[in-house]
Amino acid sequence: MLKRHFREFSVLGVLLSVLALLGVFAPDFFAPQPLLSRLTAAAPKLVVACGIAMVMISRQIDISVGSLFAVCSVVCGLLAAAKMPVPLAIASAIAAGAIGGALNGVLVAGLRLPSIVVTLATMVTLREGLRLARQGVFIDLPDGLQWIGLPMIGGQYLVCGIALTVLAAMAAVMRHLAIGRAVYAVGSDAEAARLAGIRPRLITFVVFVLMGALTGLAAVMNVVQSPQVDPNTGRMLELEAIAAAVVGGVAVSGGRGNLGGVLVGFLLLACITPALTYIGVKPYWDKAIQGAVILLAVVADGLRNRKNGR
Repeated sequence: MLKRHFREFSVLGVLLSVLALLGVFAPDFFAPQPLLSRLTAAAPKLVVACGIAMVMISRQIDISVGSLFAVCSVVCGLLAAAKMPVPLAIASAIAAGAIGGALNGVLVAGLRLPSIVVTLATMVTLREGLRLARQGVFIDLPDGLQWIGLPMIGGQYLVCGIALTVLAAMAAVMRHLAIGRAVYAVGSDAEAARLAGIRPRLITFVVFVLMGALTGLAAVMNVVQSPQVDPNTGRMLELEAIAAAVVGGVAVSGGRGNLGGVLVGFLLLACITPALTYIGVKPYWDKAIQGAVILLAVVADGLRNRKNGR
Protein backbone atom coordinates (compact mmCIF):
# COMPACT_ATOMS: atom_id res chain seq x y z
CA MET A 1 0.00 0.00 0.00
CA LEU A 2 2.84 2.38 0.83
CA LYS A 3 4.45 1.78 -2.57
CA ARG A 4 1.13 2.14 -4.40
CA HIS A 5 0.31 5.46 -2.72
CA PHE A 6 3.86 6.72 -2.31
CA ARG A 7 3.13 10.19 -3.75
CA GLU A 8 0.05 10.71 -1.56
CA PHE A 9 1.94 9.73 1.60
CA SER A 10 4.89 11.90 0.56
CA VAL A 11 2.62 14.93 0.11
CA LEU A 12 0.92 14.17 3.44
CA GLY A 13 4.35 14.17 5.09
CA VAL A 14 5.19 17.53 3.52
CA LEU A 15 1.82 18.94 4.63
CA LEU A 16 2.34 17.81 8.22
CA SER A 17 5.85 19.29 8.17
CA VAL A 18 4.56 22.64 6.90
CA LEU A 19 1.82 22.68 9.55
CA ALA A 20 4.36 21.84 12.25
CA LEU A 21 6.64 24.67 11.14
CA LEU A 22 3.71 27.09 11.10
CA GLY A 23 2.77 25.91 14.58
CA VAL A 24 6.25 26.80 15.81
CA PHE A 25 6.97 30.00 13.90
CA ALA A 26 3.45 31.36 13.19
CA PRO A 27 1.02 29.98 15.78
CA ASP A 28 -1.53 32.67 14.87
CA PHE A 29 -2.06 30.74 11.63
CA PHE A 30 -4.22 28.30 13.62
CA ALA A 31 -6.48 30.91 15.26
CA PRO A 32 -9.94 29.30 14.89
CA GLN A 33 -11.94 32.01 13.13
CA PRO A 34 -9.26 33.12 10.62
CA LEU A 35 -8.52 29.45 9.88
CA LEU A 36 -12.21 28.75 9.26
CA SER A 37 -12.42 31.81 7.00
CA ARG A 38 -9.44 30.62 4.93
CA LEU A 39 -10.88 27.13 4.59
CA THR A 40 -14.26 28.54 3.59
CA ALA A 41 -12.71 30.77 0.93
CA ALA A 42 -10.77 27.81 -0.46
CA ALA A 43 -13.64 25.28 -0.32
CA PRO A 44 -14.95 26.04 -3.85
CA LYS A 45 -11.49 25.23 -5.22
CA LEU A 46 -11.67 21.79 -3.62
CA VAL A 47 -14.93 21.07 -5.45
CA VAL A 48 -13.37 22.13 -8.77
CA ALA A 49 -10.24 20.08 -7.99
CA CYS A 50 -12.41 16.98 -7.47
CA GLY A 51 -13.91 17.49 -10.92
CA ILE A 52 -10.51 18.14 -12.51
CA ALA A 53 -9.19 14.94 -10.94
CA MET A 54 -12.02 12.96 -12.54
CA VAL A 55 -11.33 14.58 -15.93
CA MET A 56 -7.61 13.84 -15.68
CA ILE A 57 -8.19 10.24 -14.62
CA SER A 58 -10.19 9.82 -17.84
CA ARG A 59 -7.10 11.07 -19.71
CA GLN A 60 -8.57 14.46 -20.60
CA ILE A 61 -8.01 18.01 -19.37
CA ASP A 62 -10.26 21.03 -18.82
CA ILE A 63 -8.66 24.46 -18.61
CA SER A 64 -11.93 26.32 -19.13
CA VAL A 65 -13.14 25.88 -15.54
CA GLY A 66 -12.04 29.35 -14.42
CA SER A 67 -14.01 31.08 -17.17
CA LEU A 68 -17.03 28.82 -16.67
CA PHE A 69 -16.81 29.53 -12.92
CA ALA A 70 -17.11 33.27 -13.68
CA VAL A 71 -20.06 32.73 -16.04
CA CYS A 72 -21.92 30.63 -13.46
CA SER A 73 -21.22 33.24 -10.77
CA VAL A 74 -22.68 35.99 -12.96
CA VAL A 75 -25.72 33.83 -13.84
CA CYS A 76 -26.41 33.22 -10.16
CA GLY A 77 -25.88 36.88 -9.28
CA LEU A 78 -28.05 38.27 -12.07
CA LEU A 79 -30.93 35.91 -11.34
CA ALA A 80 -30.78 36.56 -7.60
CA ALA A 81 -30.62 40.32 -8.22
CA ALA A 82 -33.72 39.95 -10.45
CA LYS A 83 -35.59 38.61 -7.39
CA MET A 84 -35.63 34.99 -8.54
CA PRO A 85 -36.00 32.64 -5.53
CA VAL A 86 -32.58 31.70 -4.18
CA PRO A 87 -32.98 27.92 -4.77
CA LEU A 88 -33.85 28.54 -8.44
CA ALA A 89 -30.92 30.94 -8.89
CA ILE A 90 -28.58 28.33 -7.42
CA ALA A 91 -30.02 25.55 -9.57
CA SER A 92 -29.73 27.75 -12.67
CA ALA A 93 -26.04 28.42 -12.00
CA ILE A 94 -25.35 24.70 -11.63
CA ALA A 95 -27.34 24.00 -14.81
CA ALA A 96 -25.34 26.67 -16.66
CA GLY A 97 -22.16 24.89 -15.58
CA ALA A 98 -23.51 21.54 -16.79
CA ILE A 99 -24.41 23.09 -20.16
CA GLY A 100 -20.91 24.52 -20.49
CA GLY A 101 -19.46 21.13 -19.63
CA ALA A 102 -21.78 19.46 -22.14
CA LEU A 103 -20.48 21.78 -24.86
CA ASN A 104 -16.92 20.70 -24.08
CA GLY A 105 -18.06 17.08 -23.96
CA VAL A 106 -19.74 17.22 -27.36
CA LEU A 107 -16.66 18.73 -28.98
CA VAL A 108 -14.22 16.34 -27.28
CA ALA A 109 -16.21 13.09 -27.28
CA GLY A 110 -18.51 13.73 -30.24
CA LEU A 111 -16.06 15.33 -32.67
CA ARG A 112 -12.97 13.71 -31.10
CA LEU A 113 -11.12 17.00 -30.83
CA PRO A 114 -8.20 17.33 -28.36
CA SER A 115 -9.53 18.45 -24.98
CA ILE A 116 -6.68 20.91 -24.45
CA VAL A 117 -7.60 22.73 -27.68
CA VAL A 118 -11.35 22.65 -27.03
CA THR A 119 -11.16 23.90 -23.46
CA LEU A 120 -8.58 26.54 -24.38
CA ALA A 121 -11.05 27.86 -26.97
CA THR A 122 -13.99 27.82 -24.57
CA MET A 123 -11.87 29.39 -21.84
CA VAL A 124 -11.03 32.39 -24.03
CA THR A 125 -14.52 32.64 -25.57
CA LEU A 126 -16.35 32.59 -22.24
CA ARG A 127 -13.94 34.96 -20.52
CA GLU A 128 -13.92 37.53 -23.32
CA GLY A 129 -17.67 37.23 -23.89
CA LEU A 130 -18.26 37.89 -20.21
CA ARG A 131 -15.86 40.82 -20.26
CA LEU A 132 -17.74 42.42 -23.17
CA ALA A 133 -21.13 41.73 -21.61
CA ARG A 134 -20.39 43.02 -18.12
CA GLN A 135 -17.56 45.53 -18.70
CA GLY A 136 -16.23 44.64 -15.27
CA VAL A 137 -19.38 45.88 -13.49
CA PHE A 138 -20.04 44.10 -10.18
CA ILE A 139 -23.47 42.66 -9.38
CA ASP A 140 -25.04 43.61 -6.06
CA LEU A 141 -26.65 40.62 -4.37
CA PRO A 142 -29.80 40.51 -2.22
CA ASP A 143 -29.33 39.78 1.46
CA GLY A 144 -31.05 36.40 1.20
CA LEU A 145 -28.30 34.95 -1.00
CA GLN A 146 -25.33 35.78 1.22
CA TRP A 147 -24.61 32.73 3.36
CA ILE A 148 -28.02 31.39 2.18
CA GLY A 149 -29.63 33.55 4.86
CA LEU A 150 -27.63 31.94 7.68
CA PRO A 151 -25.37 33.70 10.19
CA MET A 152 -21.84 34.01 8.82
CA ILE A 153 -20.33 31.23 10.92
CA GLY A 154 -23.21 28.91 10.05
CA GLY A 155 -22.74 29.71 6.37
CA GLN A 156 -19.02 29.02 6.64
CA TYR A 157 -19.63 25.60 8.15
CA LEU A 158 -22.24 24.92 5.43
CA VAL A 159 -19.82 25.80 2.60
CA CYS A 160 -17.04 23.65 4.08
CA GLY A 161 -19.53 20.83 4.70
CA ILE A 162 -20.71 20.91 1.07
CA ALA A 163 -17.11 20.68 -0.16
CA LEU A 164 -16.36 17.67 2.06
CA THR A 165 -19.64 16.02 1.07
CA VAL A 166 -18.79 16.39 -2.62
CA LEU A 167 -15.33 14.96 -1.96
CA ALA A 168 -16.70 11.96 -0.05
CA ALA A 169 -19.45 11.31 -2.61
CA MET A 170 -17.06 11.44 -5.55
CA ALA A 171 -14.53 9.24 -3.76
CA ALA A 172 -17.26 6.65 -3.18
CA VAL A 173 -18.44 6.84 -6.81
CA MET A 174 -14.95 6.50 -8.23
CA ARG A 175 -14.09 3.61 -5.93
CA HIS A 176 -17.29 1.59 -5.70
CA LEU A 177 -19.61 2.32 -8.65
CA ALA A 178 -19.40 1.01 -12.19
CA ILE A 179 -19.18 4.48 -13.71
CA GLY A 180 -16.16 5.28 -11.54
CA ARG A 181 -14.39 2.11 -12.60
CA ALA A 182 -15.28 2.93 -16.21
CA VAL A 183 -13.56 6.32 -15.89
CA TYR A 184 -10.37 4.59 -14.70
CA ALA A 185 -10.63 2.03 -17.50
CA VAL A 186 -11.07 4.68 -20.20
CA GLY A 187 -8.15 6.67 -18.80
CA SER A 188 -5.90 3.60 -18.70
CA ASP A 189 -6.69 2.29 -22.19
CA ALA A 190 -9.75 3.51 -24.10
CA GLU A 191 -9.55 0.76 -26.72
CA ALA A 192 -9.32 -2.01 -24.12
CA ALA A 193 -12.24 -0.40 -22.29
CA ARG A 194 -14.28 -0.41 -25.52
CA LEU A 195 -13.54 -4.10 -26.08
CA ALA A 196 -14.71 -4.75 -22.51
CA GLY A 197 -18.11 -3.23 -23.32
CA ILE A 198 -17.52 0.31 -22.03
CA ARG A 199 -18.43 3.26 -24.25
CA PRO A 200 -15.43 5.62 -23.95
CA ARG A 201 -17.05 8.51 -25.79
CA LEU A 202 -20.12 8.42 -23.55
CA ILE A 203 -17.95 8.25 -20.43
CA THR A 204 -15.92 11.23 -21.66
CA PHE A 205 -19.09 13.23 -22.31
CA VAL A 206 -20.50 12.43 -18.85
CA VAL A 207 -17.20 13.39 -17.21
CA PHE A 208 -17.25 16.84 -18.83
CA VAL A 209 -20.91 17.40 -17.91
CA LEU A 210 -20.16 16.52 -14.27
CA MET A 211 -17.10 18.78 -14.38
CA GLY A 212 -19.31 21.65 -15.53
CA ALA A 213 -21.96 20.98 -12.88
CA LEU A 214 -19.33 20.90 -10.14
CA THR A 215 -17.91 24.18 -11.45
CA GLY A 216 -21.40 25.70 -11.20
CA LEU A 217 -21.76 24.42 -7.65
CA ALA A 218 -18.35 25.82 -6.73
CA ALA A 219 -19.34 29.18 -8.22
CA VAL A 220 -22.44 29.27 -6.00
CA MET A 221 -20.34 28.38 -2.95
CA ASN A 222 -18.13 31.35 -3.79
CA VAL A 223 -20.98 33.77 -4.56
CA VAL A 224 -22.70 33.26 -1.21
CA GLN A 225 -19.58 34.47 0.61
CA SER A 226 -19.80 38.03 -0.71
CA PRO A 227 -22.39 40.82 -1.11
CA GLN A 228 -21.29 41.29 -4.74
CA VAL A 229 -20.29 39.19 -7.75
CA ASP A 230 -17.04 40.08 -9.51
CA PRO A 231 -17.32 39.11 -13.21
CA ASN A 232 -13.54 38.64 -13.28
CA THR A 233 -13.63 35.95 -10.62
CA GLY A 234 -12.10 32.54 -11.26
CA ARG A 235 -8.89 33.70 -12.90
CA MET A 236 -6.16 31.06 -12.55
CA LEU A 237 -8.65 28.67 -10.94
CA GLU A 238 -7.74 25.99 -13.47
CA LEU A 239 -4.08 26.22 -12.42
CA GLU A 240 -4.94 25.82 -8.74
CA ALA A 241 -7.28 22.89 -9.38
CA ILE A 242 -4.85 21.05 -11.65
CA ALA A 243 -2.02 21.67 -9.19
CA ALA A 244 -4.06 20.20 -6.31
CA ALA A 245 -4.88 17.13 -8.41
CA VAL A 246 -1.36 16.40 -9.63
CA VAL A 247 0.21 17.09 -6.26
CA GLY A 248 -2.29 14.65 -4.79
CA GLY A 249 -1.16 11.86 -7.10
CA VAL A 250 -3.52 12.07 -10.07
CA ALA A 251 -1.61 10.96 -13.16
CA VAL A 252 -1.42 13.47 -15.99
CA SER A 253 -1.41 10.50 -18.37
CA GLY A 254 -4.74 9.24 -16.99
CA GLY A 255 -5.96 6.06 -15.32
CA ARG A 256 -4.51 6.70 -11.87
CA GLY A 257 -5.32 8.84 -8.83
CA ASN A 258 -7.76 9.09 -5.94
CA LEU A 259 -9.77 11.80 -4.23
CA GLY A 260 -8.05 11.34 -0.87
CA GLY A 261 -4.80 12.40 -2.48
CA VAL A 262 -6.55 15.40 -4.04
CA LEU A 263 -7.65 16.53 -0.57
CA VAL A 264 -4.08 16.32 0.72
CA GLY A 265 -2.74 18.19 -2.31
CA PHE A 266 -5.43 20.83 -1.93
CA LEU A 267 -4.65 21.37 1.75
CA LEU A 268 -0.93 21.66 1.05
CA LEU A 269 -1.42 24.26 -1.67
CA ALA A 270 -4.05 26.08 0.40
CA CYS A 271 -1.41 26.57 3.10
CA ILE A 272 1.13 28.11 0.73
CA THR A 273 -0.26 31.63 0.32
CA PRO A 274 -1.01 32.31 4.02
CA ALA A 275 2.24 30.60 4.99
CA LEU A 276 4.20 32.89 2.66
CA THR A 277 2.41 35.88 4.17
CA TYR A 278 3.20 34.79 7.71
CA ILE A 279 6.91 34.32 6.95
CA GLY A 280 7.14 37.64 5.10
CA VAL A 281 7.40 36.38 1.49
CA LYS A 282 5.41 38.23 -1.17
CA PRO A 283 2.26 36.20 -1.99
CA TYR A 284 2.66 36.40 -5.79
CA TRP A 285 5.23 33.60 -5.42
CA ASP A 286 2.21 31.37 -4.77
CA LYS A 287 1.41 31.04 -8.50
CA ALA A 288 5.04 30.45 -9.38
CA ILE A 289 5.19 27.64 -6.85
CA GLN A 290 1.99 26.09 -8.21
CA GLY A 291 3.36 26.20 -11.76
CA ALA A 292 6.60 24.59 -10.65
CA VAL A 293 4.66 21.91 -8.78
CA ILE A 294 2.67 21.04 -11.93
CA LEU A 295 5.88 20.83 -13.97
CA LEU A 296 7.57 18.57 -11.42
CA ALA A 297 4.50 16.34 -11.25
CA VAL A 298 4.39 15.99 -15.04
CA VAL A 299 8.09 15.11 -15.13
CA ALA A 300 7.67 12.58 -12.30
CA ASP A 301 4.67 11.05 -14.05
CA GLY A 302 6.60 10.78 -17.32
CA LEU A 303 9.54 9.10 -15.61
CA ARG A 304 7.21 6.66 -13.88
CA ASN A 305 5.51 5.77 -17.17
CA ARG A 306 8.87 5.17 -18.84
CA LYS A 307 9.93 2.92 -15.96
CA ASN A 308 6.70 0.95 -16.24
CA GLY A 309 7.01 0.79 -20.02
CA ARG A 310 3.68 2.47 -20.54
